[in-house]
Amino acid sequence: MEKIAAILVAAHLVGDFLLQPDGLVRRKTRFRYLLLHSAIHAALVYGALQAWKCWQAPFLVLAIHTAIDRIKQGRKDTVIAFVVDQATHVVSLLALAWWMVHYAVLPGYTGIGYKPLVALGGLVATVQGSGFLVGKFARRLIEENQLKLDGLLNGGRLIGQLERALIFLFIFTGQAAGIGFLVAAKSILRFEEAKKQQLAEYVLIGTLLSFSLAIALTTATRWAMEL
Repeated sequence: MEKIAAILVAAHLVGDFLLQPDGLVRRKTRFRYLLLHSAIHAALVYGALQAWKCWQAPFLVLAIHTAIDRIKQGRKDTVIAFVVDQATHVVSLLALAWWMVHYAVLPGYTGIGYKPLVALGGLVATVQGSGFLVGKFARRLIEENQLKLDGLLNGGRLIGQLERALIFLFIFTGQAAGIGFLVAAKSILRFEEAKKQQLAEYVLIGTLLSFSLAIALTTATRWAMEL
């Protein structure tokens, strides 16, 4: 069951964070675009499971994902809303995996492409997915403290994506000590900002959250790949 659950979650991460461009996100308030997004998830699940006669899994993913995202549309775009939304998706996929295994709905899973898909899902979650959470949290800090930030457009987001990608690479290559050098390098580059307490605290909180999510998600990915 663990491998089925892992492959379902990996497919979800790819569908939500890699195959959902900003244009689709903006249009999801219209039902046909929401249905298109859910259909992408269903197609990913169908291809990942490779059980071509098992129509129940993609159908249920289509229905459940549409329902969850429809409910989400009526809520504010906050950190809590994002976490609850993703947690609900994951729990529904775990329940689906249990149901398919317990009632022998899935004819048989060959495992072809398991590790590459899980690795891709983990990478996408680490680099892209956690970036949404960090971004929403950072936006809240900026609004509450009325911080004024100067810099390149989307510069902070790109830096965060690159640093999380490096953490993913360091852990997967057995060079976790490299994370320490990454922290040191960022501290040097942010030296001038550290002189201002409010800005320094903002950078520190954002960095620690970004690094913690990257380490946790990469570790979880390695564990899932070894199932």
